Amino acid sequence: MSTLLLRLAGPMQSWGVQSHFIYRDTLPEPSKSGVVGLLCAALGRDRSEEIRDVAELKMGIRVDREGLIQRDYHTAGKGGYLKASGQVERKDLIVSYRDYLADAAFLVGLEGNPALLAQLHDALHQPKWLLCLGRKAFVPGESVWLRDGLRMNESLIDALRSFPRLREPRDDSGDRRMRAVLEDDDGEIVRPDQPLSFAKGARRFGLRRMTVSFIEDRPLLKEYDDVPLAPDT
Repeated sequence: MSTLLLRLAGPMQSWGVQSHFIYRDTLPEPSKSGVVGLLCAALGRDRSEEIRDVAELKMGIRVDREGLIQRDYHTAGKGGYLKASGQVERKDLIVSYRDYLADAAFLVGLEGNPALLAQLHDALHQPKWLLCLGRKAFVPGESVWLRDGLRMNESLIDALRSFPRLREPRDDSGDRRMRAVLEDDDGEIVRPDQPLSFAKGARRFGLRRMTVSFIEDRPLLKEYDDVPLAPDT
């Protein structure tokens, strides 16, 4: 099998899968629904288009720098909002709670059809639409596209083990191993983030199983290793 690697790093990221009403959560690492959405944006696919080919790719995540979970407060309803009763409330504002990851860096790998991975690699180099890290306001701090991110004839776990480290760890405790979250049909971790449809009014997600392991430290990625190529003229 072949693998595509991408870098998700930025000041803020948010990967919620169980958000309801006034609370917007985040996972400690990217959700599959969020990554598939990012890839579809790079391809320029509309929400109503088929996503099965991208969603069927096997995903793994290497956490190069754990994010700090922060909480932001938002208010809504200054001009009035419609209540379930049908009345318009104009006095009390709604306070919502939104969690996000600060200063996190992830190496995401996708394993599957080599032709599709090559198409995605090209699309990440010159994306059709804006790429974001879970929310539209959270843009990548560095290129998602990695020059050497397309690893032909390399399995997902081998690619995650061999690629240079993206960031130094925040905790200098001496243990420099990197946490890895891998799709596994027998995994004990279950999350509702397997995307089935992004269609407006008909968004659907299935369950996905994962397992956690640890990857030994790697040399830090050098700046010249991932300088984007100049666009074709």
